[in-house]
Amino acid sequence: MISQFFVLSQRGDNIVFRDYRGEVPKGSSEIFFRKVKFWEDGELQEAPPVFNVDGVNYFHVKVVGLLFVATTRVNISPSFVFELLQRIARVIKDYLGILNEDSLRKNFVLVYELLDEVIDFGYVQTTSTELLKSYIFNEPLVIDAARLSPLGPAAIFSQGTKRMPGIAVTKSVVATEPGGRRREEIFVDIIEKISITFSSSGYILTSEIDGTIQMKSYLTGNPEIRLALNEDLSIGRDQGPVSGYRSSSGGAVVLDDCNFHESVRLDSFDTNRTLSLIPPDGEFPVMNYRMTQAFKPPFRINALIEEAGSLKAEVLLKLSAEFASSITANTIKVQMPLPKYTTRGLSPQKKKNYTANLGKIVPAASLFIITLRKCGASS
Repeated sequence: MISQFFVLSQRGDNIVFRDYRGEVPKGSSEIFFRKVKFWEDGELQEAPPVFNVDGVNYFHVKVVGLLFVATTRVNISPSFVFELLQRIARVIKDYLGILNEDSLRKNFVLVYELLDEVIDFGYVQTTSTELLKSYIFNEPLVIDAARLSPLGPAAIFSQGTKRMPGIAVTKSVVATEPGGRRREEIFVDIIEKISITFSSSGYILTSEIDGTIQMKSYLTGNPEIRLALNEDLSIGRDQGPVSGYRSSSGGAVVLDDCNFHESVRLDSFDTNRTLSLIPPDGEFPVMNYRMTQAFKPPFRINALIEEAGSLKAEVLLKLSAEFASSITANTIKVQMPLPKYTTRGLSPQKKKNYTANLGKIVPAASLFIITLRKCGASS
């Protein structure tokens, strides 16, 4: 049961605020932002995703720089609230096309209409973009996507001149083209998060891939879609030998585990690794998977630390690109934890095959951060 829902900007401005039950003070958004901004509790550098102030439970997630917050006075499952906040953000993005402060302010009438249908008196009704279409009558005001950054998290790697169709996938699922035409398009993205632990000599100690197959459909008539995966795909470490993470032409891919969207039918999955589904409106994950077998990482890190005095240490951090020369990595951020009382650090050396911002120290987080705007192979 949710008492309030609100969205705050990075400055703490109230962009969206809805009070469903009237049992939490109106100034809860200011209390929340002050608590998050000036969090002080032991060794924690920032506020946890859930905390309690004067009997009010605050739950929050950060989405594209915005704080999505829910409050309640009852004891409720944090996982449920976090999933709800993520789904609300996804529904708003489906209808607006672009989720940022500007789009929320220009489409506040549509956003409040969505919130009133998603939650009624604190109880969740539905978070399905497709079902909400029957109750939503306002049209979104389209935001110019050309003002956005051309590269998102899924476009960190680019090959040659090929880029993701970023402008196309930022369109609303309910907006129509000029002349009333509908787009017959579908977009499929494979997004992977790689977690690797290297030893001081550069050897891989642990490695893991958390991946998802994202789909966004603009197709009319609810057609059936068939998605064919690698025929050599195996689920579970005990199914056959581990042969590495390779393409369909280079061997099998072994996944530790996976799960599928509720719309996916698995009738043919065991025989020919084919997924059948009728895609709902909006963006949704077709499949989530996890893999811990050995694979070749896109980057390799070597670190060498030497004490140069009682109050000084010299750190040599080498980041090597392991991908093909035809691929370029964009917007790479390197973070190195520092001792708590570090005062200053040196900038990275310039090389011809990458461009970097000057390194900076973030005292609050005790981090030294270097941003590489562009990084090629063998750099």
